[in-house]
Amino acid sequence: MHAPAPHAATHAHAALILYTGGRATIEQRTRLTLSPGDVLLIPSGEKHRLVTTDRAEILGLGFHPAAFLQSEVGPLLEPFERVRQGASAVVPIPSGRQEHLVRLLSELREETRAPFHPLGEQVVRSLFSLVLAEVARSGGAWTPTDSRASLVGEALTFIERHCLEPISLREVAAAVGRSPAHVTTALKQATGHSVVEWIISGRLAEARRRLLSTDERIDIIAERVGYADPTHFIRLFRRAEGLTPALWRRQHRTAPALSAASSAGAVASPSRPCSGGPRLP
Repeated sequence: MHAPAPHAATHAHAALILYTGGRATIEQRTRLTLSPGDVLLIPSGEKHRLVTTDRAEILGLGFHPAAFLQSEVGPLLEPFERVRQGASAVVPIPSGRQEHLVRLLSELREETRAPFHPLGEQVVRSLFSLVLAEVARSGGAWTPTDSRASLVGEALTFIERHCLEPISLREVAAAVGRSPAHVTTALKQATGHSVVEWIISGRLAEARRRLLSTDERIDIIAERVGYADPTHFIRLFRRAEGLTPALWRRQHRTAPALSAASSAGAVASPSRPCSGGPRLP
C-alpha cells in the first residue's frame, strides 16, 4: 500500500495531504516533488499516482465537498477549485505555521476516532475550517500552471455545487456547454464513474452527515438530498453502505471507534498520497 502505484487513481472524496517527513514524487497532471512542509491538494475525481517515495510521512484528511459547499465551510474550499482551474496542487506551509497545522490535523484525527457526541460534528467542522484556513492563507496568489479548466473539472464542480438539487446528466451537460453523450464519455474515461454516480455520491455524503448529526426522519433526509421517494433513497443507500440508513445511523452512533465524522477525518500514512481511513462526509 505504501509502494509506488503503477496506475493513476481517482476518488470520490477530495484530499488534503501534509508531508511531515521524507520525500515523494506524485504524478497529478504533472510531476510534483513533495517534501516536509508541503501540502498536496487533490480535488475529487482528479487522477493522481505515487511515483517514488523516500521515507515519506504524511498527515492528511479526506472529505466529500458536497457535504460542505453549502455551509460556512464552503468558501474555504476555493483552493481545491483553483487546482481544478490550473493552479499548483502544492502549497508550501511557512515553517512557523507547520507545527500548528500538524497539531490541528492530529486533533481532527482524534475527534473523528472519539465516541459519538452530539457536539462532535461542530468540533470537527471547526477544526476542519481551521485546517483549510491555514492552507488558504499559505496559498498566496495561486499562480496558474494551466490556463484552462478541464471539461471533467468543470462538470465535477457543477455536480458538487448542485447535486442536492433535482439535476441530471442534461443539466450537467448544459452547464459545461457540451452534449450529454460527450460529458458521459469524458467523465467515465477520466474517473471511471458516470455523471449519475457522481450525483449519487454527493447526495449520499450529505445524507451520511445528516444521519450522524441530526435526528431527522429518514424520509426527511431523503427529500433534502434530492429524493422524493424515500424507498428509492433507502435502496441506493443500502447498495452503497450495505445497511439501511436507520441501521447505519444506529451503528455509527454507538460504535466506540467512530464519531460524528466517521465518514471522514485525518489519517496518517508513510507515503500514499491518498490513504485509507476515516473521512469527513
